[in-house]
Amino acid sequence: MLAAMAPFPDSLTWPFANLRVSSGDLELRYLDDDLLHALAALAAQGVHDPATMPFTAPWTRGTPEEVARAVLTYQWGARAGLGGRRWALELAVLHDGRPVGVQALAASSYPVTRTLTSGSWLGRAHQGRGIGTRMRLAVLHLAFDGLGAQVARTEAFADNAASNAVTRRIGYVPDGREVIEREGQPAVSLRYRMDRADWDARPESSRPDVRIDGADAVRAFLGA
Repeated sequence: MLAAMAPFPDSLTWPFANLRVSSGDLELRYLDDDLLHALAALAAQGVHDPATMPFTAPWTRGTPEEVARAVLTYQWGARAGLGGRRWALELAVLHDGRPVGVQALAASSYPVTRTLTSGSWLGRAHQGRGIGTRMRLAVLHLAFDGLGAQVARTEAFADNAASNAVTRRIGYVPDGREVIEREGQPAVSLRYRMDRADWDARPESSRPDVRIDGADAVRAFLGA
């Protein structure tokens, strides 16, 4: 008969499970399967006006089942890459305890570059309420104060007015533009950058009370 084995603490085996970034009624949390299935169902209800496409990969096209499946398969793949040379840390966004979107940080050779790139989406029913700005500020706190980043980057298509407005309001500076393919057509993508000095100098309006839990173990796991 095999002896019972005590489980390893999550903080040792998979520290992302204990990661929390909290600011009032908003929280960023690791995407476990329960949250992932809830967010896949949310995405299937719509993320943007069907006449537009804010993403380089058009994962929001298709039937509700196809969109939900695209969320599941992408997120499972992102989990498997955590800790590698290139990774994407995908976090559920909860508002009043309810999952409303996803906020991500991605990196390549992070221990060397100390550069993180953010991306996100928010269910249509939760847009226009200031949540997008708050979740971006929360993840920047994680990037700079929790994971020790020196540079944060983001980008958006030129016709994505809402995303560009949030980026500029927070304090990113323009960092060039390029023409890329979007659904078979050329589209202008605007790049932005925020250095550590920019983050430290941000206005009082961009300094919400934020609490980060579990970042030290995540930082160690990522080699940072």
